Amino acid sequence: METKSDSKPPTSSDHHQPSRITRRRIQTPAAAAAFPEELIEEILSRLPVNSLLKFRSVSKSWRALISDKKFISAHLKNSSKNTNFTLRRIISTIILPYYTLKHCSLHSLLSGPLTNAVDSDYPMKNPQNSVRIVGCCNGLVCIAVNGKHFFLWNPSTKKYKKLPNVDDFIEQGLFITKYGFGFDESNDDYKVVGILSGFCNRDRYETMVKIYSLRTDSWKRIDVFKDGLPFDDTAKFVSGKLHWGKRNGSNSKWDIVSFDLASGVCGNVARPSYVETDFSPSLGVLGGCLCVLSNSRKSSVDVWVMKEYGVSESWTKIVTVPYLDVPWEGAYSTPLCVGSNGEILLMYGSNLMIYSPRDNRFRRPKIRNFGAFLEADVYCESLVSLV
Repeated sequence: METKSDSKPPTSSDHHQPSRITRRRIQTPAAAAAFPEELIEEILSRLPVNSLLKFRSVSKSWRALISDKKFISAHLKNSSKNTNFTLRRIISTIILPYYTLKHCSLHSLLSGPLTNAVDSDYPMKNPQNSVRIVGCCNGLVCIAVNGKHFFLWNPSTKKYKKLPNVDDFIEQGLFITKYGFGFDESNDDYKVVGILSGFCNRDRYETMVKIYSLRTDSWKRIDVFKDGLPFDDTAKFVSGKLHWGKRNGSNSKWDIVSFDLASGVCGNVARPSYVETDFSPSLGVLGGCLCVLSNSRKSSVDVWVMKEYGVSESWTKIVTVPYLDVPWEGAYSTPLCVGSNGEILLMYGSNLMIYSPRDNRFRRPKIRNFGAFLEADVYCESLVSLV
């Protein structure tokens, strides 16, 4: 179901403040009547979204509670800090036999012998349409269909919003080649950045950068990246900023460029002290922190985490992952999570790989109804609304 185009995003207080939900008389079933209202709220705020959507029919007061913005904020907070990942899911772009999105439980993938992947019911789903994941934030997933139709989508509630067309030039030879999605807390706004490039206007190569604001439901052109465009396709969102890797030439150093969603200012983030190789490092996000994967000539990859954002001295190498002694499947990329036991989940070619540094062992998680994929990301279940 598509939401109205004049939707307003939830405020930052709705997402981040832990204040108690406004007291209301909760009409409970007889079996739950003996429990204090505060305890009922606390229990409900820790349940999966599917259960909460069903529980809205228990009573009018339960529906009002579950729809309350502060309850949604409390549920999001619990989902985000859940250390066993029971309310987190991996979403992947499957490319064979055709483009589609599938998702599975992150907890099951890490701890179970077999995980079932589920086909996602996303906007404009069609075997003829390509689909890419732009980013995930607060339970919302931004996707791009056929490289030009953008959607903000909550896969847990199945609600979505189609964004306006990016630009008329997209029909004249420009393509969106790089993008990012995140939340601007200071302005209570979800934003999407699209970098367009291609040949138009009499075969002249052009580039432009545009930013979408959910609050205004519009795109506007911005004058950024004057020193050259980022190298990566997809940005990583951390601490209110989007981050891309950048290398201006084959012999130049790899840098991390940032774009502040609140101020619209570009900057650079100090790199960790890794050894330069022929392979460009890759960016990721682990535990809400920016991370860098630095490859060492097909022998291993070092995983660095910036534990305190913006503090270069806080870069810490948390693990070195060796490469398997098997035919080369490509470099490790996109670390997805680190479990409580230290296991790290990474993309390896078009597969997922779990490495345990404690016993130096690898395992490929078994996933039913899955296949070769192009990209993967992690989102937490949430009730966050686009209305």
